[in-house]
Amino acid sequence: MLNVCGCLVHINPDIANQVIADIEGMIGCEVHAHDNGRLVVTVEDIDGKSASDLIMDLHKVPGVLTVTLTYHQFEPHGPNEAAAPAL
Repeated sequence: MLNVCGCLVHINPDIANQVIADIEGMIGCEVHAHDNGRLVVTVEDIDGKSASDLIMDLHKVPGVLTVTLTYHQFEPHGPNEAAAPAL
């Protein structure tokens, strides 16, 4: 199963470009939108690290103020896996 989390990340808008670059540089994390110090970020499990650990790592990025989990979904990763409902 693929574990996908959606997060709202509040950041210091004065250093937004650097924070976005730092998050984009984290394997398993992707910034989808940003506006006035708010980012929409998805986080996925990667080899050796769970999405929940990556979310905790987001808190350590300089300029990140808060991280809020807003969506969590398990999705099938292979042809024999059934989708689980969103939580």
